[in-house]
Amino acid sequence: MNFALWLLVLSLISGVISLIDILVWSKKRVPNQAPNRVIEYSRSFFPVFFIVLLVRSFLIEPFRIPSGSLEPTLLVGDFVAVNKFAYGFRLPVWEKKVISVSNPKTGEIAVFRWPPDPSLDFIKRVIGVPGDKISYHNKVLTINGKPMKQKFIEYTTDESSGNTVALYQEDLNGIKHSIFVRPNIPAVDFDITVPKGHYFMMGDNRDDSADSRYWGYVADEYLRGKAFMVWMSWNGKTDMVRWNKLGRMIH
Repeated sequence: MNFALWLLVLSLISGVISLIDILVWSKKRVPNQAPNRVIEYSRSFFPVFFIVLLVRSFLIEPFRIPSGSLEPTLLVGDFVAVNKFAYGFRLPVWEKKVISVSNPKTGEIAVFRWPPDPSLDFIKRVIGVPGDKISYHNKVLTINGKPMKQKFIEYTTDESSGNTVALYQEDLNGIKHSIFVRPNIPAVDFDITVPKGHYFMMGDNRDDSADSRYWGYVADEYLRGKAFMVWMSWNGKTDMVRWNKLGRMIH
């Protein structure tokens, strides 16, 4: 049972008990008689459960980065805030879109349900939107016939794996961000056209990311929100907070 479903169940149970108490049980109690603990706890916790459910379902939801596939942008142990209404209002638990707001744009980092197993959440960068023609040759992206410019910065080390990588700045249709490329890994070239209602996702750690190149497109119905800020970052190797990352906006 996922967390959203737990919140919904707890909100319903505590809400029903609180309502019955207001309408029926409170009128049967003698003056100054305190309600029993079940009623007292229900009345106390219902607002908490309900507010958390609303915030996580429609406004902001936290997400922890579990792998290095988005390095150097996001590191293992980063906790990001996800805008839940960026791609439309969806019903809690069922994740069915009821109000369309906007669609993902190339370069944004999105959280979505993983197509092979929708019970799992993934986070990647949006590379292609419906109708885009995307090519990837010699580790350079071309979108609709336009090569995405790359600027070499330096050779460095991938924090999660310790591999030597080349750090580049990539200009993804105006969104400048950093990517890792492993010089000793052969390029996996492809040419695709993104189908209607789907999106093509890739990690910024280009040679160390399981993404749409391997498990396919992400359907619009699987989108959960747009990641926009790192609110906490914990380095599990050193057991220390990465203070320089707190509050950093995601690009």
